Amino acid sequence: MKNYFDLKDRVAIVTGASSGLGAHFSKVLASQGAKLALIARRLDRLEALKKEIEEEYQTEVKIYQKNLTDFNKLESLVNDIENDFSKIDILVNNAGMAHVAPALEMKQEDWLKMLDTNLSSVFFMSQAVGKRMVKNGYGRIINLASVHSQVTMKTEKLSADQMIAYVTTKHGVRGITISLAAGWAKYGITVNAIGPGYFESEMTSAMLKSESFKETIHATCPMDRHGNPKELDTTLLYLASENSSYTTGQVITVDGGWLTL
Repeated sequence: MKNYFDLKDRVAIVTGASSGLGAHFSKVLASQGAKLALIARRLDRLEALKKEIEEEYQTEVKIYQKNLTDFNKLESLVNDIENDFSKIDILVNNAGMAHVAPALEMKQEDWLKMLDTNLSSVFFMSQAVGKRMVKNGYGRIINLASVHSQVTMKTEKLSADQMIAYVTTKHGVRGITISLAAGWAKYGITVNAIGPGYFESEMTSAMLKSESFKETIHATCPMDRHGNPKELDTTLLYLASENSSYTTGQVITVDGGWLTL
């Protein structure tokens, strides 16, 4: 039977790869034969992930300890990756962070840090990698948006405006996605985004266990639960593979029905 998700000989970059969905996505891509360039700040975790993936999937993995908000060094980073692998086929812009604060109390430094991490790094990585993809006439760019690229959230303990920085950046990721998709389609590059609802990760673990969040899930998510990272696997592989050749500019929301209410 044909493997529709075959990524053998494809080279994939994953940002924010040292933990959470980034580490999970790296393993998923490796399971289908992709060679991996993994980027994150925590070298010890990158080294452990590299060893795990190489042992389990017997694919080539190289790691790069970088802060993606050091924008002036991203061109050099992507150049190093291209030199190491000879090409770049797939970019997964996964790196991100969350910060919650009322709009009237949001500190300028926190706002700018969110913009740099969640939004600007997505653009500048896409720009640097896009130059190589245009030259090669092929590319798959997958951005991590969120259910909050379309809605905010209000709970008993959280006012809607406390999500403003995160919601703004994820709306911006959607904007980057549709704009690059429209502009780069002629080069054989697709640009899409995954919009997860709430999935357990290092960043969300404590929140998901709180009683207030369980009440929110019960009220706003028809499936009445948070997601399992494995439930994102086929969406990721579809967007990374040949099968998505006519799909671009989309945010595929995987949210247990959150946006239906």
